[in-house]
Amino acid sequence: MVFSNAPPLVSVICIFYNAEQFLREAIDSVLAQSCSNYELILVDDGSSDGSTDIARQYSRDYRHVFYADHPGHENLGMSAARSRGLAEARGEFVACIDADDVWRPEKLARQIAILEQSPRVGMVCGTVNYWSSWNGGQDELIPTGHLVDEVSLPPDTSLALYPLGEAAAPCPSDAMLRRRVIDAVGGPEQHFTGMYEDQCLYAKVYLETPVYFASEVWLDYRQHADSCVSTSTLGGLYAPAARYWMDWFSGYLAARHFEGKADVERALRRARWRLDHPRLRRVVKLLRRAAR
Repeated sequence: MVFSNAPPLVSVICIFYNAEQFLREAIDSVLAQSCSNYELILVDDGSSDGSTDIARQYSRDYRHVFYADHPGHENLGMSAARSRGLAEARGEFVACIDADDVWRPEKLARQIAILEQSPRVGMVCGTVNYWSSWNGGQDELIPTGHLVDEVSLPPDTSLALYPLGEAAAPCPSDAMLRRRVIDAVGGPEQHFTGMYEDQCLYAKVYLETPVYFASEVWLDYRQHADSCVSTSTLGGLYAPAARYWMDWFSGYLAARHFEGKADVERALRRARWRLDHPRLRRVVKLLRRAAR
């Protein structure tokens, strides 16, 4: 492949923290992309294992791969790390890959094609392979969103997708966004250091721009016990993180005016009720099934 000195079309951001076990595989899946018009920014969130050396080595070996970390090699959390990558990014489009995930070779090329064919769409994501077979388990394909190969308009996306709706939310490693959309909504919320940091950005994006949900599979989303979602759930941090997100989103909505705002606020109240009353929620679901 030939890489130009001109600004790349896509900036790929890979944030990592003590990710020695899987980092090479994630990076290699980016390097194997059929599209060559990209840069890869490896953002070290203060790692103390061998992943720092791995990332630095790739940045020396490939002139389109760059290493970045925080001043003092601090650990500042996931949102701060993504913001660090965005500060270095030069591309018109932005795609993230987490250090334990793997892309399929046509990922960048297909998403670029969709965005270039649909100028009004600000974000694209596809069906995700929840990848357990790497460790002997059973894979599961889960479509993102409530539509298939269609565009969703604001605020319908917010109403349909988790955390307010029932449809699956995008995986951070799957989505591609236009940089101008990220800038328009103010980028990541830095006070979210782990759980729900991705949902903050997406919640703002859903209200800003149309989103395209593809049926194609571009991501193998690794399932393992040490992932952020798994450790947070087992540690009892899920519900507090969800409440913190809901409090933030309530304040975010209060400061904005848009068509359908009342519907989004009602959906947020329902989501909070479901979180606060899990047993009653199960009863309601059973009653609805019985009625159907």
